[in-house]
Amino acid sequence: MAGEDGRDSVVVGVDGSNKARLAVRWAAERAAERSLPLHVVYGYGLVARYFATEAPVPPSVIETLLEEAQTLVESAADEATEVAPGLAVSVEAVDEPPVPALTHRSRKAALVVLGASGLGGFTGMLAGSTAVAVAAHAHAPVVVVRCGEGRTEPPSTGPIVVGMDGSSLSDRAVACAFDEAQRRSAPLVAVHAWADVEDESVLRRARMFFTNSPEEKDVRVELDAQLGDWQAKYPDVEVERVLVRDRPRRQLLDRSETAQLVVVGSRGRGGFRGLLLGSTSQALIHHAQCPVMVVRPPKGDEG
Repeated sequence: MAGEDGRDSVVVGVDGSNKARLAVRWAAERAAERSLPLHVVYGYGLVARYFATEAPVPPSVIETLLEEAQTLVESAADEATEVAPGLAVSVEAVDEPPVPALTHRSRKAALVVLGASGLGGFTGMLAGSTAVAVAAHAHAPVVVVRCGEGRTEPPSTGPIVVGMDGSSLSDRAVACAFDEAQRRSAPLVAVHAWADVEDESVLRRARMFFTNSPEEKDVRVELDAQLGDWQAKYPDVEVERVLVRDRPRRQLLDRSETAQLVVVGSRGRGGFRGLLLGSTSQALIHHAQCPVMVVRPPKGDEG
């Protein structure tokens, strides 16, 4: 959880886009909740951008770009302190591409926060490549700040929703979700959807056949066992259990419409070993109607 294991800040990636501005504001609130400083990072990647060109980049161009980069991070810092007066904010504009810059700094971060897409994204893209790549490689939980249709700010009310499947990575996601729920005095909705069937007619028949079946009872026992210790640790968090035979991503996407945060592991128990991001976490990064937290396994335990 945030602030443990020597992790000393909330890191937010910026690029001057409006989505990044929303991420800064969201990250500032989370840093203030945790009594942690906020570290604003802009990886402008000047060398990477121009290394293939034969003509040298004029010093005046480099100087202008560096000034713009510094102005950008300082503007983000002002935005953060507007949201959370008194918050300790540091800034860093580095000549690295954004993905390695943020992944490296995630080693000491309690949380890494990004906008859903940035200035470098293609028009119409649902989520930027930076958000997806950082969520796949970071050493800390990554939050992709999404607003949903018709909203100008991320939701600040509603439950915390967590997707779970009984795996050890799912347990890490549950731990983060309980922590978030307690910090915000929000209810927690724990969703265990254990059928990932694409064919709708097959899924309907499966629902009828397996309702109250021994298999469903086994899954409920597993769900109760996974939640039990965390409920004892967080007795003030109100928990709703949702057990349903359905595709996990559909259940979580539907619930994101009324949630203030959805928490998932980077890949589920049914994913291929070594897969950095599963289909459910990717679907949420692209389509959720609220911020999404993706929890990664400890480094060395990616499978």
